[in-house]
Amino acid sequence: MADAEGFAAMGVVETLVHLHDLAGGLGLEWTPPEDLCDRVLWRLFPDAPIGTGRRETLLWATGRGDLPGHERLTGWRWDANPR
Repeated sequence: MADAEGFAAMGVVETLVHLHDLAGGLGLEWTPPEDLCDRVLWRLFPDAPIGTGRRETLLWATGRGDLPGHERLTGWRWDANPR
């Protein structure tokens, strides 16, 4: 069960990754803002690697990209439990 902060973070993740998907489908270059990626990784993906690019890590954590040194995810799930 998510609290208000977790629910908001889920909405941000959906917006960021689907904008990334949409831009790619249209052949446009767009990358999610680094600071938002960092915040939602902290909130929803507590086991995500640190010391990596936050954009790349968010895309990796949602099964959308590769992250050097980490196996590509074929399934993923966020943790919206209150922190």
